[in-house]
Amino acid sequence: MGDTEPYPRDLGVAHPTVPLPREQAAVAAPRRRRRWPWVVGIVVVLAGLVVAGEFIARAVVADVVRSEAIKALELPEEQKIDVQSDGFVLLQLLSGRLDRLHVSSDEVRVGPLTGAVEAEGTGIPLRGGELSSAEATVRVTAAQLAAALTTTQLPLEEISITGSDVTASGTFDVLGVDVPISLTLTPDADDGDLVLTPVSASVVGATLDAAELRRQFGGLVDGLLDPRAVCIADRLPAGVHLRSLQAIDGELVAGFDIDGAIAADPALREKGTCD
Repeated sequence: MGDTEPYPRDLGVAHPTVPLPREQAAVAAPRRRRRWPWVVGIVVVLAGLVVAGEFIARAVVADVVRSEAIKALELPEEQKIDVQSDGFVLLQLLSGRLDRLHVSSDEVRVGPLTGAVEAEGTGIPLRGGELSSAEATVRVTAAQLAAALTTTQLPLEEISITGSDVTASGTFDVLGVDVPISLTLTPDADDGDLVLTPVSASVVGATLDAAELRRQFGGLVDGLLDPRAVCIADRLPAGVHLRSLQAIDGELVAGFDIDGAIAADPALREKGTCD
């Protein structure tokens, strides 16, 4: 085996077996603190503040609109008025203009009419200027219409609204005899006035148009067949104009246009006049 000495099998305690060194274990990287719970917490707090701000903004808008409506229409202070706003109101307040407002109340007196009112406006300025658009409707029941027509000469023992017409039932005098009559009237708006025009009548079971009724009864029915016009302009702000009047689903529905300048011009918020 040449000059190489054999490897000793047992070196004894004087020469212990030394294991080969292993690679030094990698030093563990320091643990990073998790920050996302703090971020989530901040986001939740901010979201809560935004929600609270939106809630407050809607309440402020509703209170201001309600106060202005009560003032403009001279309503009682306890009048219940619902105000709904579209979109994110807080941002709209910051921009100085509300996108859309819907205002409603179940029983409001508008001139001689008392009924359910709904109004809607768009582009409402908060610091002066004109509305982009605004309109309103008033829905009147037959009983409410009868109360509004008490000053007319129509027979008013009963008022009903059927289809597109209004029917007034009662009696009229013919030589001292009360004759039952039922007048059919067509509702309309004319130059801002509420107009009810008699178009036919049922007398003792016979249905006659206005011309036939005049031929048979002459001047006795002149007061009954004349159109009834009721001006309401003097009981509304000058910037509110009656646009339409029609019977729909058993109610009399009046449509109103609202001048967009009413928000900027105090004169349009004053009462109008009947010419």
